[in-house]
Amino acid sequence: MELNQIRYFLTLCRELNFTRAAEICHVSQPALTKAVKNLEEELGGELFRRERGNSHLTDLGRLMQPHLEQVLTATEMARAEAGSFRKSKKAPLKMGVMCTISPHVMVDFLRAVRERVPAVELSITELPGNALIDTMIKGDMDIALAGMPKLPERFDAVPLYAERYGVAFAKGHRFEKLNAVPMRELANEHYVQRIHCEFDDHWDALKPGWDLDVNVRFRSEREDWVQAMLAAGMGCAVMPEFLPRYAGVVLRLLIEPEVDRTISLVTVAGRRYSPAIKALIQLAKSYRWELA
Repeated sequence: MELNQIRYFLTLCRELNFTRAAEICHVSQPALTKAVKNLEEELGGELFRRERGNSHLTDLGRLMQPHLEQVLTATEMARAEAGSFRKSKKAPLKMGVMCTISPHVMVDFLRAVRERVPAVELSITELPGNALIDTMIKGDMDIALAGMPKLPERFDAVPLYAERYGVAFAKGHRFEKLNAVPMRELANEHYVQRIHCEFDDHWDALKPGWDLDVNVRFRSEREDWVQAMLAAGMGCAVMPEFLPRYAGVVLRLLIEPEVDRTISLVTVAGRRYSPAIKALIQLAKSYRWELA
């Protein structure tokens, strides 16, 4: 089905006269007639009946008219948006990022955004996972980076990269002698809890109903406070492997079991994407993630 066929059909719906419709569309009458006939063959039935110079819509024609009007309107809107996007110097986008996602992994991707989609102007807001989901649903964010074990059904996700969880601690801690830390070794360890860490959600998805008794001594929602306490030898903490670490903070991966998460580019399903969002999604799908 071609757009010209749809345009000729809709013009003929209004005029109900092949000659006038051809004049309005700036084509010859045989060309318009052939286009409509091709459309009829594709749709499997007559769309018009001619009677003494005038034409009338058939039942199939009346049924198809609103659908093809929507197709033409959507196409024209897409073209207009794309044209506006190409001409504009700026295409502002609001992107939410889970506060536990490392900027160090994302900066090369953001550099690629700047180079390949120069019109995009990103405003980045950092939020905990559940708050980020609520903000997306309300429409206050265009797109997001999330690493949750399960997203609500109304979200679409483009997986970007995976990262494992590990245990962070100060140099000299007994874990430093291990190549990796079995989960059971955390029992009764002094622990600094990262309030916004989604590790518990991943752990519950992996081992529902299985709890680990750590000795929580401090809690903080700020990563810099947590790591400052770790560096001072005040306990250990579970965190993603790519999260930047303070000097003096060491990380060993968790094993038995291993726990990981997938970082995804997230949008709300069913919402119409702007050209800027489409360009960002396509770039994310084709981007080659180089992880340290």
